Amino acid sequence: MIPKNIEAQLDVSRETLARLQILAELLEKWNGKINLVSPSTIQDLWTRHILDSVQLFNLTEQSGGHWLDIGSGGGFPGLVVAILNADIDSPWQVTMMESDVRKCTFLRTVLRETGVSASVVTARIEQADPHSASVISARALADLSKLFEFSERHLLPDGLAIFPKGVNWKKEVQVAEKSWSFTSDVINSGTLEGAVILKVRDIKRV
Repeated sequence: MIPKNIEAQLDVSRETLARLQILAELLEKWNGKINLVSPSTIQDLWTRHILDSVQLFNLTEQSGGHWLDIGSGGGFPGLVVAILNADIDSPWQVTMMESDVRKCTFLRTVLRETGVSASVVTARIEQADPHSASVISARALADLSKLFEFSERHLLPDGLAIFPKGVNWKKEVQVAEKSWSFTSDVINSGTLEGAVILKVRDIKRV
């Protein structure tokens, strides 16, 4: 069951809550077999993974474009984005890109069981055809400089990159500034103290 305090924070429809519950149940069922997320985080799944992904979805100022989640793994934020997306008037075209075939099978299983529409691309990010995304997201995938390389390939020139980062985010920004020009907004994470979400635009090589 969804913890009552989490349900209040989500502020979504009953249909969306039911779909998120299906995601949580399938994740717990599959995780022992293919290690979708760290086993130590399962007991705090709703905060560490679901709420953490919800806050990324809520940071966009637009809708109706192409949202590409790279390195989707266990589906965070990609599956959560797809589930929330099913409940809005101008939905995104959601694509999840993941190189691990087993994880892609999990992603497709959740989409099927929840009745949610999204695409799953089984490919390495650096080798996949450019996706011309309006928004690109990635969670616990790579450092900022590497994420900018992926964004250069798959994000539209005027697109938005949304990257949650841990307590060492300032160091990653400093390293990235040596090779990249970009503008960013820093939003404090609502689920992990010291962590932030970087909203990045105008990514260009120096």
